[in-house]
Amino acid sequence: MIRIVIADDHAMVRAGFAALLEAHPDLEVVGQAQDGEECVRMAADCAPDIVLMDVRMPMMDGIEATRTIVADSRAASATGPRIIMLTTFDIDDYVFDAIRAGASGFLLKDAPPDELAEAVRVVASGEGLLAPSVTKRVIEHFAATPRTSPAPTLSGLPELTDREREILVLVARGESNSEIAASLFIAVQTVKTHVSRILYKLDARDRAQAVIAAYESGLVVPGGQL
Repeated sequence: MIRIVIADDHAMVRAGFAALLEAHPDLEVVGQAQDGEECVRMAADCAPDIVLMDVRMPMMDGIEATRTIVADSRAASATGPRIIMLTTFDIDDYVFDAIRAGASGFLLKDAPPDELAEAVRVVASGEGLLAPSVTKRVIEHFAATPRTSPAPTLSGLPELTDREREILVLVARGESNSEIAASLFIAVQTVKTHVSRILYKLDARDRAQAVIAAYESGLVVPGGQL
């Protein structure tokens, strides 16, 4: 059973998402928050696996709530819930800020019901936390946005093996596990194992964080080579 908290300032939106999710026997909505502050409390009290977080909310927005939940989890040496940002907008700066804050991905509010349930399952499993199509749009964002500050140091990078660096570059360029396996002539399970090790060494919560880190550190340059 996957436990879910829904955070949105519109009661009808919360109720609609809850009804869609609870129609699936493996999904359980354990809390509904009307703003970021309430969501932070529910994340601590209800121990959800997933938080569906609206980007724009009163009191505390979804980005700050995400940052707080991630920080609280790390302070408690706990895994904490994985966070999916909900937005009525296509990819924008708010969503990128949320991913940097620790969110595992995002979903448009008008996504089909089955896509919502599947996104929850995928994120809860720890795999494919940003769909390849989304990752490619993240890349386009970095390609179109000039860097205004020095690239941060990726502290875990020296610990990566040559193969892990190779796979991280492919992940950051938007390739799925299957595509990476085919291009490197290795098994999909082997790719998954490498990705898990990369996340551990980079202290990244998930694939999304690894992609952001790879670009912001300068390891990968849009259109360039390693």
